[in-house]
Amino acid sequence: MKNIKHHIYIVDDDDAYRKSLTRVLKSLGFFVESFSAAQTFLDSVPVAFKEGVAILDVRMPGMDGFELQEKMNELRSPLRIIFITAHSQPGDRDHAIKAGAIGFLQKPFQEESLLEVIREAMEEEKDEG
Repeated sequence: MKNIKHHIYIVDDDDAYRKSLTRVLKSLGFFVESFSAAQTFLDSVPVAFKEGVAILDVRMPGMDGFELQEKMNELRSPLRIIFITAHSQPGDRDHAIKAGAIGFLQKPFQEESLLEVIREAMEEEKDEG
């Protein structure tokens, strides 16, 4: 499956994890950009005008993933959000989904689990477009 037209933005403060996930997704043909902080992502990507998928870590210094999701919602971003986390708290998944995220995965997760949620995001994007 060639996915180069589908942009994926990864926002995760864990350098090794972010780089590994970026390599995997690029090897599958996705166009991937990664960021170590939510504010850097917002400063670099015009989220109100970009389509694709944003993979957000929940717990990050500064602006966390939920705050970033709230900001993206305020900007009416068409990006589909998938949360990933190693430190989930009770209610985190429900909070993310109620605010519009299409997926919530606990680290470590199987590559196929992430790909399934990404495919779902692409299908939603296609259906709305």
